Amino acid sequence: KFNKGLANLVLTNDDEKLLYLKEYNCNPPPLFMLLFTTIVLIALILHPSQLVVFIYYGFKAEQKQWITISSGLTKSPLIYDPGNREEVWRFVSYMFLHAGIEHILGNVVLQLMFGVPLEMVHKSLRVGIVYMSGVLAGSLASSIFDPFVYLVGASGGVYALLGGYLSNVVANWSRMAFNGLHLVLVLVIVIVDLSFSIYRRVVVVPGGPPPVSLVAHLAGGLAGITIGYVVFSDYKKNMIKDVRCWICLAAYICACAFAVFFNLFLSPAGT
Repeated sequence: KFNKGLANLVLTNDDEKLLYLKEYNCNPPPLFMLLFTTIVLIALILHPSQLVVFIYYGFKAEQKQWITISSGLTKSPLIYDPGNREEVWRFVSYMFLHAGIEHILGNVVLQLMFGVPLEMVHKSLRVGIVYMSGVLAGSLASSIFDPFVYLVGASGGVYALLGGYLSNVVANWSRMAFNGLHLVLVLVIVIVDLSFSIYRRVVVVPGGPPPVSLVAHLAGGLAGITIGYVVFSDYKKNMIKDVRCWICLAAYICACAFAVFFNLFLSPAGT
């Protein structure tokens, strides 16, 4: 009954409703988002410096700040450290660390809100492709346009999901009921979060939390818009036979190749 009501809410064509009901299921279950969210939460629990900082700033420090990052976290082998870019796993592993309670809860809520419904229709592989493309795009773009900033958090992947969802709404605008509501929901979330990120990037308080990489958010969203347009626009098509898939893949590979070249030979951050 829930699926039928949801189909009646978001789809207008009877054939599309039947197809949506057939595809919207937990067989297989949305494991990618659930497992990744579990790993992120476990990483929080197992990282003593994060827990200590959360407790300290939440209950002891005068500024009562829950959004922070500790010196212990900056020394983590998982964080993206511009001074250790030769350790290439950092370009991806940074997504398992977060800078504070609000940071991790915000990402967890958004990726479950948008990731699980997408995965129930498009399944784990496609959602995983879009998500990881945003994570990698975020770190590579930040290494070029904001080369001295540390990176933590899965915002690049979350923004890729938002960008992919936005592409899906635009691509299927005429076939979606309440299409404006879907569009407004994504735009409001993006505007609010970006505004906060801009503030955190521009306003740096001495002794306070470090600047946030705005570039990582934007690059993740752009990756989601482009790759998500192909991956999420039609859950029944074969991506390999779609020329748009190869165009987006080629563009993404070229951008990544340039970022690698930049990091090897041109980066002002050094090695």
